[in-house]
Amino acid sequence: MKLGIIGLPQAGKTTVFEALTGARGESPRQKAGRSDHRIGTLRVADSRVERLSNLYKPKKTTYAQVEYLLPSDLAGASAGKSENALWNQVRPCDALIHVIRNFDGGLGEPSPEADVRALEEEMIISDLAVVEKKVERMDLDAKRGKKDEEGLRELMEACRALLEENRPLRSDPDLSSSPALRGFTFLSAKPQVLIVNNADEDEEAPSWTSPPEHAEVIVVRGSLEKEIAILSPEEAEEFMTAYHIRTSALDRVIRTSYEILDLISFFTVGEDEVKAWTITEGTTALDAAGVIHSDIQQGFIRAEVIPFEELARLGSMQEAKKAGQVRLEGKEHVIHDGDIVHFRFNV
Repeated sequence: MKLGIIGLPQAGKTTVFEALTGARGESPRQKAGRSDHRIGTLRVADSRVERLSNLYKPKKTTYAQVEYLLPSDLAGASAGKSENALWNQVRPCDALIHVIRNFDGGLGEPSPEADVRALEEEMIISDLAVVEKKVERMDLDAKRGKKDEEGLRELMEACRALLEENRPLRSDPDLSSSPALRGFTFLSAKPQVLIVNNADEDEEAPSWTSPPEHAEVIVVRGSLEKEIAILSPEEAEEFMTAYHIRTSALDRVIRTSYEILDLISFFTVGEDEVKAWTITEGTTALDAAGVIHSDIQQGFIRAEVIPFEELARLGSMQEAKKAGQVRLEGKEHVIHDGDIVHFRFNV
């Protein structure tokens, strides 16, 4: 899972990025060959992984991971400087984290609602250009006698109608999630988390005339959380208590990201490794096997499945099997969050 961090200039994108990456003691890296990309790959804290690791004592424990991309500043987009190149940095991302300034900081009175609209309009304009270019190409192909991909023209027209109303594609979930549109990587179709970046002493969400739709809103104090991220666990806990921060920005962003992308985790366990795998809710056992390795998917026979809660309650896989809690499931079985799965396969 990759999330792109966007926002208007001086909204605090870098501060939020460093607060997120610092919270696990991780060091972000530069994108190879590029000076404008910064990437942070962070583990997803999960107490279930810890308990399974304590139970199996494996050689290796692997948590699920989330990747955050901080592109070069999008200030150039408003000034007409390489707009497409700048937006293209976040097009491959699964979702967007939109940082919104809600502090003065010598920059003047913040206007979160106007800022949300401004960047949303940039995305809508960019997507509309993609749609119009595709429609022009389809018209040209039609003159040459080439048929359109089935249903694609209707989808493009539906996208254009929505965008011309100045509405993001995510406002129509059925349209934005259409598999036929995935290759276009529309910006306004991506799920979005709005991070309202407050001053250190400000815990309140801004007042909205028109609350943001089709996006989850999280209020953080980016500068404060950046400082807390570099403290020892004991000091961090003390500061979080003093400033009434119950959960770190990182954990809140990860949890919300999983929710908006309909993601869940399943686990594989053994003496060699305990590992968390991320899949979309509703994924079948066959497709979950493919997440691990294509050979397992190709040679799939059965999946041994037990919910984490049952294994934790019974204490071992041996006891779980004695109690009849380990089920043998076929290809079409839907994997649920927290399932521990062992795939039987033959290649």
